[in-house]
Amino acid sequence: MHDLRTLPGPRRAVAIAIAAVFALLAGPAWAGGLGDAFTRALEKGPVYAGIAAFLGGLGASLTPCVYPMIGVTVAVFGAKKARSRWHAMALSTVYVLGIAAMYTPLGVAAGLTGSLFGAALGSKWVVVAIAILFLLLALAMFGAFEFVLPASLTNKAATVGGVGYLGAFLLGLVSGIVCAPCTGPVMTGILIWIGKTQNPWMGALTLFLFSLGLGVPFWLVGTFAISLPKSGAWMNGVKSFFGIVLLVAGLYFLKNAFPQLAKMLPVSVAVPLVAAGVAIVGLAAGAIHVGFDEGRGRAIRKVVAIVASVLGLIVAISWLEKPKVTTQQDLVWVEKEADALALAKTSKRPVLIDFTAEWCAACKELARVTFTSPEVRPELDRFVLLKIDSTNDDDPVVVDLHKRYKVAGLPTVIILDSEGTERLRYTEFVEPPRFYASIKDVK
Repeated sequence: MHDLRTLPGPRRAVAIAIAAVFALLAGPAWAGGLGDAFTRALEKGPVYAGIAAFLGGLGASLTPCVYPMIGVTVAVFGAKKARSRWHAMALSTVYVLGIAAMYTPLGVAAGLTGSLFGAALGSKWVVVAIAILFLLLALAMFGAFEFVLPASLTNKAATVGGVGYLGAFLLGLVSGIVCAPCTGPVMTGILIWIGKTQNPWMGALTLFLFSLGLGVPFWLVGTFAISLPKSGAWMNGVKSFFGIVLLVAGLYFLKNAFPQLAKMLPVSVAVPLVAAGVAIVGLAAGAIHVGFDEGRGRAIRKVVAIVASVLGLIVAISWLEKPKVTTQQDLVWVEKEADALALAKTSKRPVLIDFTAEWCAACKELARVTFTSPEVRPELDRFVLLKIDSTNDDDPVVVDLHKRYKVAGLPTVIILDSEGTERLRYTEFVEPPRFYASIKDVK
C-alpha cells in the first residue's frame, strides 16, 4: 500500500478526489446497515450540520481574506507577550469568544425568522432567487469579483481593542466584520439552512460552532506561538472548494423547486456510479487545484473540470434522494383531509397522515427509504394516505391542521385506525423494519 504523502502531485490529487467522492456517495449506503441505533444517529441532522458549520468556519479561515491577518491580530491582543502559556491560551480563547459573540446572534435571528423562510420556500421563484444567490457567491469564490470592505472601515476595525482580555474580546467582536469578504459566502449557506430549520437554538449552536472553526488558527497561533504555512496558491484551492459546494447547493435548491427534473433520473444503480466517475474526473482534472491565473488553456480546463464535478455531484445527490419504488404502482396520496377521512370511513380503512415540507430532510428520507421499502410499500396499500404539505406554515389550513393534530415539528407521521382513533405517532425518521412492525397490526 502506498503512503499518500509519497505519491506525486497529480496522483495524490486523484487519490484525494476518489476518496472524497466515495465518502460522499458510498457513506449513506454502507452506514444504513450498521443497526438501528447508528441509523438514527445518521438522521440526527443537527449533529452533522454542526460538524459542517465548524469545518466551514475552519475552511473560511484559510482563505485570502482571513489567513494573512492571523499573525497580526494575535500580536494586537498580546498573546505573543503573555506571561505564560495559560495566559496566552486564555487571551486566545476570549478572542475566539468575541468572534462567536458577533456571529451567534445571526443564527438566532435566522432561526426566529424561519417561519417566514419556510413560507417563502413555497414559491418556486423565491427558491430560484436563492439558487441565483448561491451562483453569485460561488462566482465570488472563483474570483469573478470580490466582496471588499472600504479600507477606512477595515483599518478602523483593526485598531479596536488592545492588550488584555477586554481588548481580545473586542478585537474578536469586530474581526467578524473584517473577515466578512470570505466568510460571507460560506455563512450565507449556513444561515439559509438555519432558516429552513426554524429553530433559533439550533441557529445559535450552528453559528457558534462556525465561529469556533473560524477561530481555530487564531487560537493555535496565540496559544502555542506556532508558525503557520506561508500564504500561497493553496488558499485559492480552498476558495475553489467552497465555490463548488455553493454551486452544488444552488442546483440543489433548483432541484427542489422543479421536482420534475429529479423524476427524469432513472432508478438504475448505474446512475450514481457514472455520476461519481464524472465528479472524480472533474476534481482530478483541476476543479480545485488548478488556478484561473495559470494561463488561458488551464483556465478553460478548470471551467470544464468544475462543470463536470458539480454536475456529477448534483446528479448523484439527486439519485440518492429519489424514491426507489419497489412495485409498478406509485403510492397514491390524498391532499385534502376531508377527502381522506371520507374515503377511510366509507372503505373502513386506516389512515396514514404525513406532515411534510420541502425543507424537511427527514421527511424526504421517510419518503425515499421507509415508505418505498419492499416490506412497507405493500402494507401501505391498506391505508388511506394523506399528505399535508407544511412548507407554507402560514397557510391558515396548515395552521389549523397543525393545531388539531398537535403537530409540534416535522417530520410527523400519524396513524389512525379505521375508527379514526390515533394509534401511532412518529416525529423522527423511522427505519423500515420498525415502521412495518408498528403498522402491520393496525386495522
